[in-house]
Amino acid sequence: MRYLPLVLIFLGALACAVLGWLLSPHWLWPLIALGPLMILGLWDLLQRDHSLLRLYPVSAHIRWFFEWLRPYLREYLFIADDEGRPFSHDERALVYQRSKNIEALQAFGTKMDLYSPSYEWINHAINAKHPDPDCFRVNIGGEACKKPYRASLLNISAMSFGSLGAHAIEALNLGAKMGGFYHDTGEGGLSPYHQKHGGDLVWEIGTGYFGCRTKDGHFDPHAFAKKAQNDQVKMIEVKLNQGAKPGHGGVLPGPKVTPEIAQTRGVEPWKEVISPPSHTAFDTPKSMMHWLTQLRDLSGGKPVGFKMCLGHRWEFLALTKAMLETGITPDFIVVDGAEGGTGAAPIELSDHVGTPLREGLVFVVNALIGTGLRDKIRIGVAGKITNGHMMAANLALGADWCNAARGFMFSLGCVQTRKCHTDRCPTGIATQNHWRQAGLVVAHKGPRCYQFHKNTIHALAHYVASAGLDHPSQLRPHHLRVRVSENLVNSADKIYDFIAPNSLLDAPKDTPYARWWSMADANSFAPRC
Repeated sequence: MRYLPLVLIFLGALACAVLGWLLSPHWLWPLIALGPLMILGLWDLLQRDHSLLRLYPVSAHIRWFFEWLRPYLREYLFIADDEGRPFSHDERALVYQRSKNIEALQAFGTKMDLYSPSYEWINHAINAKHPDPDCFRVNIGGEACKKPYRASLLNISAMSFGSLGAHAIEALNLGAKMGGFYHDTGEGGLSPYHQKHGGDLVWEIGTGYFGCRTKDGHFDPHAFAKKAQNDQVKMIEVKLNQGAKPGHGGVLPGPKVTPEIAQTRGVEPWKEVISPPSHTAFDTPKSMMHWLTQLRDLSGGKPVGFKMCLGHRWEFLALTKAMLETGITPDFIVVDGAEGGTGAAPIELSDHVGTPLREGLVFVVNALIGTGLRDKIRIGVAGKITNGHMMAANLALGADWCNAARGFMFSLGCVQTRKCHTDRCPTGIATQNHWRQAGLVVAHKGPRCYQFHKNTIHALAHYVASAGLDHPSQLRPHHLRVRVSENLVNSADKIYDFIAPNSLLDAPKDTPYARWWSMADANSFAPRC
């Protein structure tokens, strides 16, 4: 039976050949289809790579066809509205609606199961307010900062030119310009496409120091100063690691290093580029603080901070000890969650390394409060943020503002095919292929990016107003309610431990962080024994 399809193909071809010779040449037409199938069947029998094909010639290809078709069938026919990963159909549909300026309304009640564990809400107030979303801004810049920046509460998270194509970068920056929010360059450098439309930029400096590196890959202060003083660059963000692949560097294969990308990154074209897993500009918490000061001075006094996915707890506490001992503090910290996205990441790192956003955020907030540093440092967050509730939940837990990457990609038309690493993005976003990029019209997609931002901020305003608040900065952990089980609900301040101001300085043994605090050393990222 295994060979029955192949036998029938051979018999059919033989019959057609005989009938064509004896009766009419018209009988030879089926050979156009049967001939290639015969060749395919013979190849299946002779090849040695796939046992399934050797045992089931021709018919085994049917399985592979449906395996290829499976994600498309699930996506468009069988998957429920609230299913799908990393983002459900409903989450993406909301972004599409808001980016097209379609009012996102819902009839006949919620589709969510309000009694399922992990369901969340914020309690409303009888005296609801009417906050002005145009005032939803946060001032970033400490005492040492000469050029503080007033940021929107929602901004474009780090996405590099190289990971995204030129048209996508342009469209994002056009949207940022229209909406008055910032666009993070990603670690791939400050490209001409980031600068073409004049939108505010946050220049991200990664371990490869792209755009400000020496020939041997180290930090070049002169190259940095020249670009950092560009008026369009509003802040400098040092990337320690990212949520989607923490503790992992990167390799850009030589064939992808086009002359254009090479010029942006400051490397040689067509040669493999390696980003090391850690920085070479510093090797201790204290030296990192001094380097941040150098970056602030070289930039002309602009806000300087760092982005990280929380890892070893003692490492972050070592940074806080270094801040206390040196008197140097970053202007901001962006907490990246392990649920964050990337163009490509090793599966084990993406699935099982790094702290999820909320746990990371709560720890960072507690560490800064416990050391008396919270008032000096602003906190941003990034990780699967696409709507007003997600923003409000993170703000309630202690964040000052939110960043989103994939949300803004959806606003450009991303359909979550998850082919970012193949250079075959069907919407022309995550590709360097000029033919595919041509499908993304900057003048059309830039306004959609802006509209997604505007409508999400307005949704946040309605959300905050219903809680009786005038500004999202008034959100606190007790506002966020979480269903722990079918018959148990707690507020976030009961679910997460929040420590008292200066408690790590006054009585660290009385805090949940006592062991990690004793392991933290301002002179080393390694733990004290």
